[in-house]
Order: sequence, then C-alpha cells, then structure tokens
Amino acid sequence: MIKIFYYSLRYLCPDFQLAVKKLHKLIVANYLGPFVLTFFIVLFLLVMQFLWKYVDDLVGKGLELHIIAQLMFYASANLVPMALPLAILLASIMTFGNLGEHYELVALKSSGISLQRIMYPLVIVAMLTSVAAFYFSNNIWPVANLKMKSLLYDVTNKKPALEIKEKVFYKGIDGYVIRIGEKEKDGQTIHDITIYDHKKDKGNVKVMKAEHGKMQMSADERYLIITLKNGRSYEELDSDNRTKDNFPLFRSKFKEDVIRFDLSDFAFMRTDEGLFKDHHQMLNLSQLEASIDTMHMKAKKRKGDLAKHLYNKMLPLRDTLTIPKPMGNNDSGSDWFNQFSKADKLKIIESSMNMTRNTRHYVSALGNEFESKRKSIARHEIEWHRKFTLSIACIVLFFIGAPLGAIIRKGGLGLPVVVSIIFFLIFHVLSIIGEKLITQGAIEPYFGMWIATACLSPIGIFLTYKATTDSALLQAESYTRFFKSIIGLFKMKSTVSAAN
Repeated sequence: MIKIFYYSLRYLCPDFQLAVKKLHKLIVANYLGPFVLTFFIVLFLLVMQFLWKYVDDLVGKGLELHIIAQLMFYASANLVPMALPLAILLASIMTFGNLGEHYELVALKSSGISLQRIMYPLVIVAMLTSVAAFYFSNNIWPVANLKMKSLLYDVTNKKPALEIKEKVFYKGIDGYVIRIGEKEKDGQTIHDITIYDHKKDKGNVKVMKAEHGKMQMSADERYLIITLKNGRSYEELDSDNRTKDNFPLFRSKFKEDVIRFDLSDFAFMRTDEGLFKDHHQMLNLSQLEASIDTMHMKAKKRKGDLAKHLYNKMLPLRDTLTIPKPMGNNDSGSDWFNQFSKADKLKIIESSMNMTRNTRHYVSALGNEFESKRKSIARHEIEWHRKFTLSIACIVLFFIGAPLGAIIRKGGLGLPVVVSIIFFLIFHVLSIIGEKLITQGAIEPYFGMWIATACLSPIGIFLTYKATTDSALLQAESYTRFFKSIIGLFKMKSTVSAAN
C-alpha cells in the first residue's frame, strides 16, 4: 500500500517534499497501531502475572468489585515501565518487518529515500515517547506505587470471608472454634453445634454444645448471631485450692442461648498511606535527592559518634585508677605497668577486657547499621537512575527494533515476537544483575543501572548500519548459500586430489 501511495505521490504531486511528509504520516500511522496493540497485550499479560502471584491473597476474602478494580488499575500503572520498552521494540520490528515483507522498503530506497529518512518520523515519535516515559516515571509512577502498595497491604492482611462449613472446625473468629454438623439449605438453620471458647488462652476450658440453632448476621453485619437451642455448657473454673490434676467443673443446661461474635476484624480497613510514602519507590527525583542527602548526613554523624563512644569508654578506666608517677623517664611498656599494685593491675585488666568486649559488640552493631544504611542509599540511587534509564531504553530498543525489522523482513506476531522477547530478556536480565550488584556494593549505581543500556546501544548501532547497507544478516538464504559454497569448495578439492 505504501509503495503504491509513494509512486502515485512521486509522479502526480509536484511538490516532492509534501509527498514525503504524507509518507511519513502514513508510516507513523502504521506504527501507532501495532504499538498500542502490543502495549496493551503486554500490559495485560503482566497484570495477569501479578494477579496469579497474589491470587491466594485475593480469593475467599469477600472483596468488593471496586476494590479489586482499583488494585488492578494501580498494578497496571505500576507495570507500565516494563511494558513500554517491550511494546516499542515489538512495534518497531513489526512496522519495518511489514514494510520489508511487502517490498515497500525496497521501493522507497530505490527512489532515493534512505532508511534514516524513513525512520526519521518514528525517531521523533520514540523521543516523544521517551519524554512521556520520564514524566510518567517521575510523577505518576511513584503515586501509583503508593496507592498499589498500600492497597495490596490492606488486601493481603484482610481476614478471609466468614464461611463456616459442615463438619469442619472453623477458627476464623479470634478466641473461638466453631463446628456445625449440618446446615440446612436456607443457610441459617444448623444442627449439632459445638463452640469452644478460647478467650482466656487456657485451652478448652469452656465448651458449649447444642442440638440445633440458627445462625444469622446482624443488620449492620458487624456481628454474627448464633442462637443455640437445647444445649449444655461445660466450663472449668479457676480455683486457688485446686491441685494439678483436679479442676472444678461447672455444667449447665439451657433451652435457648444467644451468642454474639464480633466481626469487626473481617471488615476491610484502609491503612494510612502516609506510612508508605517514604519508601524509595514512592519518591520523585527531588524527593530522592533530599532523602539521599539526609541519609548521607546521618551516616556521617554516626561515624563521628563511634569515635566519641570509644573515647568515653576510656574515661571510667582513667578516672577510677590512681596512677602513680613513673619512676625515671620510662613511662611506657612493661615497666610502666609494673608500677601498679596487684589490685590495680587486676582492675586494669578486668576493665580493659570489659571495655574491649563492649566496644566489639558496639562496633559490630554499628557495622550492621552502616550496612543497612548503605543498602538503603543504594536502593534510593537505583530509583533515581531508573527515572532516566526507562526513557533512554525506549530510544535504544527502538534503534534495535526498527533496523532489525528491516533486516528480517517479517511482519505480524510471529518471528518479531520471538526476537523482541529475546532482546527484552537480555535487557531485563542485565538490569536485574546490575541492581543486585549495586545492592551488594560490588559496583557503583551509575554503572549498574546503565549497564543494560551500554550493552544494547552498540547492538542498535550495528543493526542500523547493517540495515542501511542492505545486509542480509538474518536471511537464511545467505547462510545457506555460504555453507553451500563451502561444501562445493571441499568437493572441488576432493575431486582435484582424486584426479591427481
């Protein structure tokens, strides 16, 4: 279609630049369709992976539909930084693969339009996408993280919905264990009821049994009301005079008794989001910079406290000893220590050992604290660099996908998907390795966060060069011809040697 459109513009339009502009618009239109499609497909798959990961925390808790919808929406926003680069890579491969498959790239190049000129409008689109990605990661992504993490915390900590099954000991209500033998179809009439009261944390000291009864919720659903009929109550009473194996027992019989169970713990309660706002994933660039500076200042102050602590540990030893004047000019070594009495020597040795032991524990604890602070600073610096790496990754992956699509000349969702996943996995694995090494303190944050971009950028440059020079890099026919020529060369040599 682009080929026909181009030639018609070439020969019918007097202004060739106008024709090229219209051609660029058509290329952009062909790119935006696969980009939007692949973006939402990838995002959907990532959200399904998120849902599968937390399905055990969502099922059986009686969550309302709007709560689950909010969680999925915030999770989708949280996964955009992972879906966007893959969508750009896949869409660029599909776009130029379609152009190459239908020989439209050949027609455009034969008319004097270079690949760089063809890629020009999509480069602008990729840069605009990169700017939008930076704005998203700096302003929207922290808020989405805050909303998702706080909501996910509330969902995972919510108790499962109240569901008392037949012939099963139900322990969902704090302080009670309930067992019912049979439940009628109305869901309220129950038979063979046993209730264990554990509110005193002393075991089965109080048990209630009834032949039948009725189970229903209160009007505000804050209480579960169980009406027991024709039952008995057994309770072991506390007594100061009881022996180890002798417990007073109180038994009673009733025709009807009503028990109310508080269900306030089953209600879905929202946690204050302010408890999560200081997390490194909930901060923008300015907040990350301020937090990093604050942590550096606190770490420097703690290092100064170490010297003061060691100095203060020496004061008790110095103040409690009566140090005689040294004899002669020798005030060091064993001669100096021998000037003290035996009691003072023992006191010096004991105090020194205690001081050394305490100092070792203090330094060990302080070392763990410094290591924790270093990891926290590293995580903040990782998030600071991530704001930029996402944007640059969009451009780098585009310059890999566009020339790669022109080389492989295959469109659709077949080979482009496979190639895109391979390159994205390389990018993602390198990013994870870099983050792990930063957290362990093996490399600097600026190196670890940019290692994936640094490794893929030369590949993008190489592929762009190969696509510009019409290289048959990934065409099976070129490799087949190469191996056939090698085989033919060996056959020729063998024939010549046999003739000789």
